Amino acid sequence: MQPYRDNPFNDPNPAAHYGSGAAGHQYDQGASQGYPGIPLSNQGGYSNVASMSQPDLARPPSGGQWDSTRYNQGSTWMREQEKQTKRSKIVVIAGVVVLAIIIAVAVGVGVTVGRRNSRNNASSSTSSDSTPNPDAVQQTNPNDPSTFVKDPNLHQAFYGIAYTPVGSQLPDCGNSLAAVIQDIQLMSQITKRVRLYGADCNQSALVLEAIKQTKVDMQVYLGNYPVPTDGGVAYSRQKDELQKAVQTYGSGNIGGMTVGNEFMLNWLNANGATDPNSPVGNQGAQLLISNITDTVNMLNSLNLSPTIPVGNADAGAFFNTQVLGAVNYGMANVHPWFANVSIDTAANWTFQFFQETDVDLANTLSNKPTMSIAETGWPTKSSDAGNANNGASDASIPNLQTFIDTFVCQANSAGVEYFFFEFADEDWKDKQFGGVEGWWGLFNQNRTLKAGITIPTCQAP
Repeated sequence: MQPYRDNPFNDPNPAAHYGSGAAGHQYDQGASQGYPGIPLSNQGGYSNVASMSQPDLARPPSGGQWDSTRYNQGSTWMREQEKQTKRSKIVVIAGVVVLAIIIAVAVGVGVTVGRRNSRNNASSSTSSDSTPNPDAVQQTNPNDPSTFVKDPNLHQAFYGIAYTPVGSQLPDCGNSLAAVIQDIQLMSQITKRVRLYGADCNQSALVLEAIKQTKVDMQVYLGNYPVPTDGGVAYSRQKDELQKAVQTYGSGNIGGMTVGNEFMLNWLNANGATDPNSPVGNQGAQLLISNITDTVNMLNSLNLSPTIPVGNADAGAFFNTQVLGAVNYGMANVHPWFANVSIDTAANWTFQFFQETDVDLANTLSNKPTMSIAETGWPTKSSDAGNANNGASDASIPNLQTFIDTFVCQANSAGVEYFFFEFADEDWKDKQFGGVEGWWGLFNQNRTLKAGITIPTCQAP
């Protein structure tokens, strides 16, 4: 089963979906004029800073497959064995006998551990950080998550944050309430809104329970991640999870329910098309609209107060007008990195692309759905040299800081709604996809703020 993902790293043509090849776009390079309400950022130069990471021998190569010979180059182990004396062989045999005894004693435990560790690479990595870091957040009362101590380095500067709890991919579901509580304790200090992508592995209920226990002021945008080619199986499974969560926790902390994440982009790629409003695009749109309508009907049947808006998220240039006409809000993934934009123009490019491609489109529709940026950010490193830059700028912590400094407070001032991508690095994506895929977080995988990152002090709406 292919787990869902949060950004288009393996998109066959990401630049075409975020840059000059995007359907209906009106410009080529980074924005030079800005748009009303957004002042131009400093256009000064920047320094290409190499990613400062140590090799991780536990990580598969970028192709995602293990190579058992990868770490054996130059090994002298076999030559050492060939020089073994008869006495050494006797010692080895004795060791084997002892080992056999140990195995016999431990077989009961070994069977259990073996079963737990037989999971695949991506899934096992999802559970690697599902235990809270005891040093990341302190509580004055260890039994009350609402007594967490605020970090003076964190400020509610971000309108929203994109978030997936660790271990929320099928089939293993390694997430935990304790880890989600710690995530909410941290995220509530930098934002009042989080956006989820899907509902598998009980993640909706975990986040709502964490908000309840921490007593923070936070809205969550729940998500249903349907798959265009599975006949509605993923949609129905997640719908049931969402309904149970809403019935349990009510709607007070739910900002919206988003049906679909890059559904149209995936549909068009699967069917060899590029125009979301073509006959092929409209065919996929009808599948998605049926899910959206079903979600609206489900929520209406619950007689909620307040009511929950229903929306859709897609790549910035791939909204179908019929889909937007069926929702309360749209969320656009707008990534300057994948558009091969340099860091010094990335923020202005993001504002202009979003305005001209998404906001202007929504304003032509009779329902005028509210538009927000579902994802935007900058990676801090790459697991391989081939993806260490986008042709214009490096994946680096200084460049992420530049994007934060030129985008976040400016967006807040202009009333641009956005969900910054993302809360923390995701190890499972690095192991499965390589490149920059796992390195977009403001925080490290252990829930510590990345060294070199400073959170702005401006206040988000």
